[in-house]
Amino acid sequence: MSTISMTTWPWKYFKEFISLEADRFSILKKLLAEGKLEYSIITLAGNRHFFITPPPLEEGFLRNRMTILVAHYDRFPGSPGANDNSVGVFILLETATKLRREKINNWLVIFTDKEELNGGEGIRDQGAFSLATGLREAKMENARIFNFDACGIGDTLVISTTAEYFLKNEARGEKIRASIKELRENALETGRNLTMAKVLLAPTPFSDDLGFIHAGIAAQTITMLPSEECASLVSTLRKEPGFAEALVSQKFRNIYDEKLIPETWRSLNSPRDSFLKLTPQHFRIIQRFAEALCV
Repeated sequence: MSTISMTTWPWKYFKEFISLEADRFSILKKLLAEGKLEYSIITLAGNRHFFITPPPLEEGFLRNRMTILVAHYDRFPGSPGANDNSVGVFILLETATKLRREKINNWLVIFTDKEELNGGEGIRDQGAFSLATGLREAKMENARIFNFDACGIGDTLVISTTAEYFLKNEARGEKIRASIKELRENALETGRNLTMAKVLLAPTPFSDDLGFIHAGIAAQTITMLPSEECASLVSTLRKEPGFAEALVSQKFRNIYDEKLIPETWRSLNSPRDSFLKLTPQHFRIIQRFAEALCV
């Protein structure tokens, strides 16, 4: 498998994108223009989302059920945001370029604003919530939505089960549960088709998926972890009752519980989320997976 070259488009702009003073919105516009990708900026509830679209359909072409690939481009104040979520954005830039080149048309890439919440804010304040509301009004609620977050560290594909914990105490209809199950099975099947040896189903910290689900639209989060952290996480989930719900809610009983969180996730939203922690040799795993979801 080829590795990422940090000197080619779009990666040559990566370190600029993660600098603390970066205007990430403007850099994304520059990247999209340079990559000749068709896009529009949709503002909802004050948040600016990028919609990258495939070429116009040829006459007589029938589009299959659409797959929407999502990554948030905002970051927590004071953090470089290398893993959370710059790598996800750059991988989907590459994915969109390849899908266009191969004339695949049943996809949409969305870079979301305001995934990160400030103190006192809730899921309804997340950019994904108002975005999902807009998608539902546009009758796109049946699209397959896959959310890519924190994909820059590790060799193991983690398919999040957070939605199960979120919906457990919610008075939700069976439709969204069935849709989430379908997305998860789709993700697992894609991993099998790519003969991925390292795939884990596990709860993960919340991401844009919760904003979508709270607005009534199913979304499946995809992330990455080092295999040794996955082994530790599986052991913790088996031995520590309640840890899964604490991980999802971020409400831990004590410091000991917090230390059980995989190191990769403990580094998120902090100055430790730096370029030096990334594992570029594994980026192609996610890029191949994202592309395969749309084929």
